[in-house]
Amino acid sequence: MNEYVAEFLGTAILILLGGGVCANVNLKRSAANGADWIVIAVGWALGVAMGAYAVGDISGAHLNPAVTLAFAMDGSLAWGMVPGYIICQILGGIFGAVLVWLMYLPHWKVTEDGPTKLGVFSTAPSIRNYFANFISEIIGTAVLVLGLLYIGMNKIADGLNPLIVGALILAIGVSLGGTTGYAINPARDLGPRIAHAFLPIKGKGGSDWSYAIVPVLGPIAGGMFGAAVYRILFKGIFDSMTVLSIVIVIITLIVGLIMNKRDKSGRIESIY
Repeated sequence: MNEYVAEFLGTAILILLGGGVCANVNLKRSAANGADWIVIAVGWALGVAMGAYAVGDISGAHLNPAVTLAFAMDGSLAWGMVPGYIICQILGGIFGAVLVWLMYLPHWKVTEDGPTKLGVFSTAPSIRNYFANFISEIIGTAVLVLGLLYIGMNKIADGLNPLIVGALILAIGVSLGGTTGYAINPARDLGPRIAHAFLPIKGKGGSDWSYAIVPVLGPIAGGMFGAAVYRILFKGIFDSMTVLSIVIVIITLIVGLIMNKRDKSGRIESIY
């Protein structure tokens, strides 16, 4: 298995287990229907850990375009491999979401609410304000990338790294996840959102493409910013990539302000 296939497989495992826990908790007549947030957070944490166990020795188990870009910034991955990694991660996200759809095939019909079905596949904000939503995704993904780089600085017993990464995901989920559903991974949101758009799900409603840029651009900006902070504080490096990461964060926040201003749906809530 090469690195690209590994990223496809690992991301598919991540989405099968992570999207699976969302389906288990939210779809009607599932045995876990009505369980609480901690169940979802644990499911996603274990999904990341299992995906990492599956392919960590082959590709490094990025399973996340934001992580791939951050590791390329830090010199852990050749820039020439970045496009292939990202494409395979998104394709893995689509495939994993299709598996979730198949796993819960009878439950889509009996779940009437369209947004609930969409929530199995993709994230949505608790309060829709694009500027604030971008901030949440930037901070959450920066914590993720910083955590991954910190973990790499420590000597850890063989085989424990994926569990520690899973614990990091759990910490982000229970502490920072309530605002936007902590996508912190463009492939985790975009791949399944694409699957939701084409799968024949009765009464599914729209795929909320107006929000889709937030869980893509936000994590990319946050991941690059997290890598920049790590390089400044722990390696003493301040270079053009550092400047670029800061510029991308600023542009992302400006995009959020513009989107708030242009949105005429009436769903935008003010911060103050």
